[in-house]
Amino acid sequence: MAKKLDITLKRSLIGRPEDQRVTVRTLGLRKLNQTVEHEDNPAIRGMINKVSHLLEVNEK
Repeated sequence: MAKKLDITLKRSLIGRPEDQRVTVRTLGLRKLNQTVEHEDNPAIRGMINKVSHLLEVNEK
């Protein structure tokens, strides 16, 4: 079975560049402290790396 990632938005998007806002939205995060679950794959990892300063990631 593939690994899963729990991704939580921990910092606000206020004042962040538009590309970071779009990346967080693409991950499915809308509100602060919201958590979503994604499969662990290179596309998701790339998005996480781009906005890692805003997120908290836990592997399952």
